[in-house]
Amino acid sequence: MTRKKLPADVRRAATVEAVIALAATTNPADITTTQIAAYMGVTQGALFRHFSDKEAVWLAVMGWTSDTLLARIDAVDGATPTDKLQAIFAAHVEFVVEHTGVPRILFGELQRDADAPSKARVRALMSGYRSRVLGLLELAKTQGQIDEKADCTAAATMFLGMVQGLVMQAMAADDFTTMPALSTRLFEVFLDGLRGTK
Repeated sequence: MTRKKLPADVRRAATVEAVIALAATTNPADITTTQIAAYMGVTQGALFRHFSDKEAVWLAVMGWTSDTLLARIDAVDGATPTDKLQAIFAAHVEFVVEHTGVPRILFGELQRDADAPSKARVRALMSGYRSRVLGLLELAKTQGQIDEKADCTAAATMFLGMVQGLVMQAMAADDFTTMPALSTRLFEVFLDGLRGTK
């Protein structure tokens, strides 16, 4: 199959992959449609046959990120709520390590104007993610896995903050390879705090 005969959905998916790959080494705000097209080996005209403008490209990237990450989270398995929380944490870290351009894009989107559709998609992702974590924390409390006085709302915020903190440190060091090992230790500290002292 030649490039010219690629179906529209395949071309859009390839564009999303190109943006994420470029963002791993380039400031997302500086990525141009010319760079995206060049990375894909197509003309800008070919790119814009599938996207109305650059904002549409970014919205597709946010859509893919949200759908893929939430699907991974929803697919995790675990015998208990805390097992599932640990699996979610590990799955998120694995996702970041596989797609290092994604957190750079997300942080960039959160700095944009409030009305940007892609920023709204990031907010929806964070809200959906947080609600899943909060639900598991509440269930863990009900089942006696964590302290009955544990502040689940604050813990859900901390859960997301742990991932974001790991990402920021990885970006600063320009090394994402240490994230899995650090995340295991970090989650243990998190869970010990929720269990409380006996």
